[in-house]
Amino acid sequence: MNKQSQSSPYQRAGQWLVAIVSPLLLLTAIPGCKTVNSLDDIQQKKTLTVVTRNGPTTYYESKLGPTGFEYALAQEFADSLGVELEIRTAYNLDALFEILDRNQADIAATGLTAPGERARDYRFSLPYFNAEQLVVYREGTRRPRKVEQILDKDIMVLARSSHAELLRKLARDHPTLRWRETTDLETLDLLDMVERGQLTYTIVDSNEFEVHKAYFPLVRRAFQLAGPKPVGWALAHKPTDDDLYDAVNDFFTRISEDGTLDMLKERYYGHTSHAGQGDSHTFALNVERRFPQYERLIKEVAREEGIDWRLLAAISYRESHWNPRAVSPTGVRGMMMLTQTTAREMKIENRLDAEQSLRGGARYFRKSRRRIPKQIRDPDRTWFALAAYNVGMGHVRDARALTKRQGGNPDSWSEVMERLPLLQQKAYYKQTKYGYARGMEAVIYVQHIRSYFNMLDWQQVDEYRRKPPVHVTAHLPEGLRDVGPLIAL
Repeated sequence: MNKQSQSSPYQRAGQWLVAIVSPLLLLTAIPGCKTVNSLDDIQQKKTLTVVTRNGPTTYYESKLGPTGFEYALAQEFADSLGVELEIRTAYNLDALFEILDRNQADIAATGLTAPGERARDYRFSLPYFNAEQLVVYREGTRRPRKVEQILDKDIMVLARSSHAELLRKLARDHPTLRWRETTDLETLDLLDMVERGQLTYTIVDSNEFEVHKAYFPLVRRAFQLAGPKPVGWALAHKPTDDDLYDAVNDFFTRISEDGTLDMLKERYYGHTSHAGQGDSHTFALNVERRFPQYERLIKEVAREEGIDWRLLAAISYRESHWNPRAVSPTGVRGMMMLTQTTAREMKIENRLDAEQSLRGGARYFRKSRRRIPKQIRDPDRTWFALAAYNVGMGHVRDARALTKRQGGNPDSWSEVMERLPLLQQKAYYKQTKYGYARGMEAVIYVQHIRSYFNMLDWQQVDEYRRKPPVHVTAHLPEGLRDVGPLIAL
């Protein structure tokens, strides 16, 4: 008999699998899969490769395409270099740093805090904001207020995170401090476990908490464990990094000075300051209980009237909590709380009919949006239109004029938003054409709708988040598991 016929079925299966998998493993074992990390290479290849993680503060694929704060920053940087942006996602911090170590990405952009152990192995850019490290807990349980109150408790953090590093330092003075580190979960998963009572505490950066808290209304801030710490991009420690490192820092200096960074912060974080967790919790309950009754109708009307269904859903919730029979003391009524004048203008006969009300509101919003000056681009154009929907176009124009007189940019929602509340003060509104307005109410109106829109965008998180990879070696016979690094299929 030949050797093949003498081998067992399990051995033959293992040989067959190795024959298929080995070439793939070999590819990942070659450290030079992408020999970059220099500005010249990036410009020659005309591609900037950035590794990040999935999440609303970093990068995710929405129904409108790729989005996220880190993605927007990376796209701005790629555009400034005149190259294409390539995004790679990592499923944990170990994988992210491994990709960077192997030169398979030029930059790691995922909200990394710079100090401590990481600074020995990676070069960090100038910070683009500072973040506190917060202990969070579930509402209804005892709130801890200092480190001594979380000793011997169930704590879990991401492996290789600055949070794990901080706990190791604290453990020197608090030997009974215990925690677990995970490579299989993400920040969203840990917050979900706290929300469900499956985990007592976790640690999260303040910028992430501000965005995530709307999705986890029972998760509360307990106390600040450390901070503020600078947050920046990470590059590998190599001599050839100098030109790229300088280009990254020049980029952050420029966008800090020309207002681009503030604009992006406002776009991705601006709505969080006005969206309370109690309101978010109520909204989440209504999405589950009431929204399904009107989901088909809202999507149908939105499609026919040429408006994003999530925006129409967010507006109608803010107006009536999806109650087609809603009536206010001032006489506005229906799903979109239309006045009689607006209903007639939009050719709506019955304001209490859900479909007619949605159509009237969608048409009125589109009319408001068309009246916004053409030089104002989205998303600011949409925020201005929402403000006009709430307070009237005349008062929006007054706020823009006031912004210009004070040396601000009248085409920037974040700057006009600061002036709208001034229309409630006589010293300011007496200088305007249309006089007094409840400007703060308009600001809160817009910011709440932005928050609802984002929650609807993320209500099906699993649809947008890529699943962790299946590791082939985990399914090999035990004796074959060390043939090379893991490969994800």
